[in-house]
Amino acid sequence: MDKENLFRPKVTLDEDVQRELDAALGDMSLQDIIDADDGAASSPASPSRRPGSGLRKGRIVSIQGDDIFVDVGGRSEGLLPANQFPEDEPLPKEGDEIEVLIEGYDDGILRLNRQGAIRAVTWDTLEKGQLVEARVTGHNKGGLEVTFGGVKAFMPISQIDLIRVEDLSPYVGEKFPCVVTDIDYSRQSVVVSRKHWLKQQAKKQAEALWETIHEGKIVAGRVRSLMPYGAFVDLGGTDGLLHVKDMAHGRVEKPEDIVQVGQEIEVRVLSFDRESKKIGLGLKQTQPDPWEGAEGKWPVATSVSGRITRLMDFGAFIEIESGVEGLIPISEMSFRRIGHPKEIVKVGDVVRVQVLSVDSQAKRIGLSLKQAGDDPWQGASVRWSPGSVVEGVVKRIAEFGAFVELADGVEGLVHISELDHKHVASVNAVVSQGQAVQVKVLEVDEERRRIGLSIKQAKEAPAGMGVPAEGTFADLHAVQAQSDKKRKKPLKGGLDAGSIKTPFGELRLG
Repeated sequence: MDKENLFRPKVTLDEDVQRELDAALGDMSLQDIIDADDGAASSPASPSRRPGSGLRKGRIVSIQGDDIFVDVGGRSEGLLPANQFPEDEPLPKEGDEIEVLIEGYDDGILRLNRQGAIRAVTWDTLEKGQLVEARVTGHNKGGLEVTFGGVKAFMPISQIDLIRVEDLSPYVGEKFPCVVTDIDYSRQSVVVSRKHWLKQQAKKQAEALWETIHEGKIVAGRVRSLMPYGAFVDLGGTDGLLHVKDMAHGRVEKPEDIVQVGQEIEVRVLSFDRESKKIGLGLKQTQPDPWEGAEGKWPVATSVSGRITRLMDFGAFIEIESGVEGLIPISEMSFRRIGHPKEIVKVGDVVRVQVLSVDSQAKRIGLSLKQAGDDPWQGASVRWSPGSVVEGVVKRIAEFGAFVELADGVEGLVHISELDHKHVASVNAVVSQGQAVQVKVLEVDEERRRIGLSIKQAKEAPAGMGVPAEGTFADLHAVQAQSDKKRKKPLKGGLDAGSIKTPFGELRLG
């Protein structure tokens, strides 16, 4: 008799006891249990051995304190200690199915071992397609080195995840399920794939997702890839498109400014099509709308600060809060006339503005840059009192006269008739843009922001011209009639369409 049989107990039971055991163990014999027990304690079998093991599936029938009772198919129940479940793993519930190893039979109760069920996956029971729980012990250029149940295996880098993996070091020490994809018994070489298991899980998740999906549902996902127009988000076996316009309430230049590949995010389902398997997602829809209550946050006439985001011919857009942009019309950029907002501000500038109007429904806010500062027209009638002579700079020339800047944001008009005592055929013949000139203030209208000026009256009048020293006209109608005779074409433009106000009355310009 060999050494193994010498120490192996003989199983010679009377017929009644044997029938009781058969009923309790189902299709397993006591000898199978002993063999399984010996196998769990011994070293892994050679690759050529493929005996049946004591690995069984059972259903939990009750949990009493630290004892879990499991039905493994016979008349007797098995006992599984609860401490075999790690602290970070939730305990199973009654009715759950688990995989266990039958270690022995004591007083009518089968002794079970869950940890042993994991260890039982050795060369004896290893098969392609088998699900195992592997621990990563190291890595090399090609992939991960893993072990399970005393079996060493290799996981290629392409089989680690559903997306490309660049850095392998974070996986060392981790434990996760994977599928056996290749076995070479002669060389004791095993290849496993976590990606294969993830695909199986993704398929199940996708089926569950399409059963419960509806518009407005909040779902968790992982950013799989970025495109110029948005990001594809893996919802678990199914990808959804997060368009760039639905990433944030504010303006988004590039998707990578908001999300990164591999990032876990929560998104709202905006649309879906079961036939084409397309899902539209929104990230900003999971966040509070910054426009809500805008009238209360930014009342009309209050001042706020913001950053210039865009310049257009008609004005500048300014962000006063993330997701909230207002418009400064070009007419509200400055008290002086400008041709383009870039003359006043540039993109990125932080400026103080005054709120002119708020419409939260239309998501529009009207803003003013000039009204947030000191109004240079305030007190203009005192600073430039009628009859005073002041200095200014010609800023613009028109067919009907020249606009002279008296201070930043304050311009007055020198009508062509007020350029010189002599007849003036062209404004350019008398003044040029940028020229400093002496002007006499004729009229100031603070409310309408208009100042009438005269260059000729700022000079001493030549002898015989008959212009009163006070600068008044004896007969305004006679002057107008004489001007009409000399002019071949009527003049156009002016402070008012077709006329100009002077201290002497309204002078018709055409």
